[in-house]
Amino acid sequence: MSTALETPTPGPPPPATRSRVARRILPPPVTSQEWVLVAILVLIWVVLSFATPAFATAGSIQPLLSSVAPIALMGVGMTMIIITGGIDVSVGGALMVTGVTTAKLLVDQGVSLPIALLCAMVLGAVLGLVNGLLIAYGHVHAIIITFGTANLFQFLGRQIFDSQTVNGIPGTLEFFGRGDAGRTLGVPHSFLLTVVVATLAWLYLRHARGGRHLYAIGGDPVAARLAGIRVQRRTVLTYALTGLFVGVAAVFTVASGTSTLDQTIGNGRELAVIAAVVIGGTSITGGRGSVLGTLLGALLVQTVASGVTQLGWPSQLSDFFVGVAIAIAVGADLLRQRAREAR
Repeated sequence: MSTALETPTPGPPPPATRSRVARRILPPPVTSQEWVLVAILVLIWVVLSFATPAFATAGSIQPLLSSVAPIALMGVGMTMIIITGGIDVSVGGALMVTGVTTAKLLVDQGVSLPIALLCAMVLGAVLGLVNGLLIAYGHVHAIIITFGTANLFQFLGRQIFDSQTVNGIPGTLEFFGRGDAGRTLGVPHSFLLTVVVATLAWLYLRHARGGRHLYAIGGDPVAARLAGIRVQRRTVLTYALTGLFVGVAAVFTVASGTSTLDQTIGNGRELAVIAAVVIGGTSITGGRGSVLGTLLGALLVQTVASGVTQLGWPSQLSDFFVGVAIAIAVGADLLRQRAREAR
């Protein structure tokens, strides 16, 4: 009688082993590029404080943080989209639609802050959902789809404006405005909320399975699909979530303005958002990125714009400096990618 020796089936690694593996796979909490951005921001703030003392005052910093909030908030969603290998150039048009709709609701219906915020979020999510469905199931590149919907959203926004400005916007949104009611300890509520959202997104991308799936989709969507990741569903949800953030950013934008809203809302916002994401270190080819870098990138973009204005320089220089920063960031990313491929 012979005895067969069975090879024991290995079970899952213990939690301590899984933790060590995760630490080896995950990038550091703050990357080297993000430290570089922090250093650049500190340097620029110090230089501007000496060049124009008014820059370091609360009257300058508070509006700066208010202007950072909508760019950074939309940038959180854009980061997730670009990580998956996509892009959304329609956020400016979506901001226009959600902004004017919110303003109309405030003026014509006299809605409260929670209702206005909820309506903006739902409308923004619907616009993002349209993009997501067309991209995920239409099998057309994201830049083509969103370029088309950008024009559609802008047309829709102009129809809602009806060639007129929206006047008499009440102080319903003062909680997110620039007055004392819109700040806690001197920090605008819109910026505080943006930091909270960015922190949650950072944790999701770094530690949640769904967040890691986004990186896998950006790295190789075919391999991700073969691995069992529902690529189309993730894509739709990512664009819908970005649209939701656009809706909240529209509320921030309306709240931080005057009692009049015109059709310039949303103009060029998509470029500022993409600039913040790319400067923050997210790879334009997908598969890599961090919302912390995006927050720093948005702060850098708006700091440059504010500094150029306070120094009395031509406003075109702001676009020039941001363009140089984008070129450097993209060039550095391509060099890193080639170095990885050469290993």
